Amino acid sequence: MKVYMAPLEGITSYIFRNAFAKYYGGIDRYFTPFITPHPKKGFSLSEKRDILPENNTKITVIPQILTNQVDDFVNLSREIAEFGYDEVNLNLGCPSKTVTSKKKGSGALADVEELERFLDGIFSRCEQKISIKTRIGDSDEKEWEKILEIYEKYPLSELIVHPRLRVDFYRGEIHWLAWKRAMQSEKKLVYNGDICTKDDAKSIFQFGVETLMIGRGLLKNPELISEIRGEKGKKEMNRSRFKQFHDEIYLGYAQIMSGDTPTLFKMKELWGFWITSFAGKEKYLKKIRKVQNRAEYIQIVSELLEV
Repeated sequence: MKVYMAPLEGITSYIFRNAFAKYYGGIDRYFTPFITPHPKKGFSLSEKRDILPENNTKITVIPQILTNQVDDFVNLSREIAEFGYDEVNLNLGCPSKTVTSKKKGSGALADVEELERFLDGIFSRCEQKISIKTRIGDSDEKEWEKILEIYEKYPLSELIVHPRLRVDFYRGEIHWLAWKRAMQSEKKLVYNGDICTKDDAKSIFQFGVETLMIGRGLLKNPELISEIRGEKGKKEMNRSRFKQFHDEIYLGYAQIMSGDTPTLFKMKELWGFWITSFAGKEKYLKKIRKVQNRAEYIQIVSELLEV
């Protein structure tokens, strides 16, 4: 069994990835939050930091690209290659309206002719390996047959499938028939979507899946991989280890950000996920969201963790 960490914009930065690897581990591949090409500007500071080899020395990282333009994809992949990466991932899964309204992410799946033209272009010109993270269609499960037929034409290093439509966002039932159809493909498949417990993972393994990509499940419960692998039974979070994990992330952001506000913004985002592992402590999330300075934040977290 292999486990990949799904990218979440603004969340799974190199600071988070390295802290997770140090205190929890068990991840075979980490995927960066999507990088959008800026032909005239190059990488933003945060994007460059996120892929610098010196910031990713002990983990395997795959940069993810979000675009629907062949030239932009090819040029960005070449820039990424200069940092030593021999593989990139194409985002055809993001369901956010700000992305899909531009026909990017899962918004690119609505026009299969344009999708095929785009894939023709990048696979004929890109020298790196390319994997794809995808939804199964735009608004109808029947779209998946044609989309999968298109994917099967290209030498994908992996096909990461979240068996939902664009319109499903992150709600509703998984389209299991579409996933079963994917299992008939000869492509190397990775399952992604709604893996939040050990039982969720077990239900996926019944399909013969060998690789999982987990996002929100790992954010809510960093010990989930240990539970899935049978190394740990379901019990209360190890607060001492979590505090070390938390502190490394907090200090990492404090060192690169100017002032309390941006650092606290990052931590507040993370606590929106983390609080689910601390039953009975929900009141602290409200306090964290209201906090305005680091000293007050540290005090509240110390009370919550009681370490």
